[in-house]
Formats: sequence, C-alpha cells, structure tokens
Amino acid sequence: MKSVLRSVPPLTGRPRTVVAAGPFLAVIVVFAGIYTAVSGRLPDPLATHFRYGGQADGFTTVQGFLTGSLALFLLLGAVVGLLLQLRPDAPEAPWVIAGGYATAAAVGYAVCVTLLSNADAADASAVRVPQWELFLSLGVALCAGALGRLLAGAAPAAPRRPRGAVSRLDLPAAATAGWSRTIGSPSLAVLGGLLLAAGLLLGLFADWIAGAGLLFGAAVSLPLASVRVTVDRRGLTLAPTLLSSRCHFRRIPLDRIEEAGSRRIACFAEFGGWGYRIRGGNSGFVLRSGEGMVVRLTSGREFVVTVDDAATAAALLNTYTDRARSRQGG
Repeated sequence: MKSVLRSVPPLTGRPRTVVAAGPFLAVIVVFAGIYTAVSGRLPDPLATHFRYGGQADGFTTVQGFLTGSLALFLLLGAVVGLLLQLRPDAPEAPWVIAGGYATAAAVGYAVCVTLLSNADAADASAVRVPQWELFLSLGVALCAGALGRLLAGAAPAAPRRPRGAVSRLDLPAAATAGWSRTIGSPSLAVLGGLLLAAGLLLGLFADWIAGAGLLFGAAVSLPLASVRVTVDRRGLTLAPTLLSSRCHFRRIPLDRIEEAGSRRIACFAEFGGWGYRIRGGNSGFVLRSGEGMVVRLTSGREFVVTVDDAATAAALLNTYTDRARSRQGG
C-alpha cells in the first residue's frame, strides 16, 4: 500500500475537491435509486432505529427519513469540504479525504439497509436488521477509506529531524520574562460543535444514552480547539483557553527538560493525526502541520507542540533550564 501511495502524486485544487465530493454524491445516487425501486413497497412510518439484537425500537415517516438522510449526507460532505478548505496544502489532506470516504460509506450503507429491510413489511415493528450487518458496514467503511486514501495520492514525506545547536535568549541573570501564544484548530472547533449539536438533538428526540457518546466527543474536542502555550520560569504549560487558567492538561517543569529546539512538524506523517498524540514513545500536541517546538526531556523522550514563533519559545525555555541547572549545581 505504501509503495502504491508513493507512486501517486498528491492531489491539489479542483481534482482533490472532486475526489473528496465523490463518495457523498455516489451515496446520494445509490440511495435515490434504492428508494425509487422500493418506494411502493414501504410501510409508513419506517423502522429506522434498532436495538441490540436487531429489533426495531424507533420509527420515522418516509418523508422524514428521506429528508434527514439527504441533509446528513450534505452536512457530512460540507464538513469534509470545510476541513480541506481550511488547510488546502496540509499534508493531512489525503487522510481527511480517506475519512470522508469511510464516513460516506458507513452512513450510506446504514440508510440503504434500512430502506431494504423495510421493503414489503406489513408492520414496521416487525422489521429486523441482523447484527452481522453492523460488522459488514465496518468492512465497507474500511475498504472505502482505503480507496479514498489511494485516490488522494501520496502525502508529503516526513521532514528530517536535525539536531543542531539550540539557542538561548540574552536575558540578564536577575531578569525574568514570559512567552505565550494561543494556538487554535478550526477543524476541531467545527467537529466539536457538530458533535455537541448532534448529541443534544439525539438526546432530546431519541435517547440520551445514545447521545452520550457524541456529547463526550464534544467535551473532548472543544477544549482542545484553542489552547494557550506558555513558557515561563516554571517551564512549559498548555492550558485550554475555554477553561480557567488554573486548568492545564500538560505542564513540563524545568527539571524534566534537557533542551528545546524548533523545526517543522508534519502532524499526520509523524503523529498520525491532530490533537494530543502519542507515537513511538514520543508525545505532542499538534493542531496543524508547520512550525513547532520540540522539547527533549531528561527521560530521552520528546514532546512536540505546533505553535508560531517556536524558536523564541525554545530559546527562553533553554535559558530558564540553564538557570535551574546552575542553581542545582551551586
């Protein structure tokens, strides 16, 4: 698979937009075709929700199901398109396309199976959907995601990781300074907002237990969509801007820092995605690809954060680290 991807150049511009929109348009066409074929054989209302075991426990009018399904396809397609527009040249764009393919396939499979299961049913409450359909939908989603990743082309290669000399700030011995930047991810903000809205709607109109997973996803995504990165005499701190300044999800004190530097980060090539990531023993908070600060810890591991003006932050952190070592040595 990797050798095939290397031979396919990455898509940009209009071709990438067409490839990204393809699965959603295909699913709408297939869904419309299946509805046309079975429309005269459907009960009204339809069985549209099934508990574990396959028994129907939720019902919707035919018109409501058609409208909701079409709106869902358009919303998911718009989210994928927005993510691509926000970072048009990002190395992670091929994986966004792959995720769109997998999502379109999974949702499309579910709504099409719902229509076919209701066909010729005299009573919607008697409709059953076998549990193996769930596992088959996961397989379809994985295959579709692999196809999308292949069509999206190769991602840029991961950057080299040079280990040159690290800098310090020329700060007088008695002086103190601080550095702070806010980093944000519109992608995570959009995702968190959609999860919150979907969870609330599902809870209000269906089942709060079913909506709990979506609400949990929103609770995780929204605080991480905007984070303040601070370097001061205490070390490195990352804290969500939406919460109290006392709430931080990562703090690295000076006595755990060996040295700091800066370089370009490819978040998907190096960490496999956005957010707080752990890979290969190293960790990082990456909301985009680009300039980032790399903190080498006394344990030998690295912590990475993508942030503008990373070189200044690293230099100040090295200055404070040197001071802490001097005090300990003295």
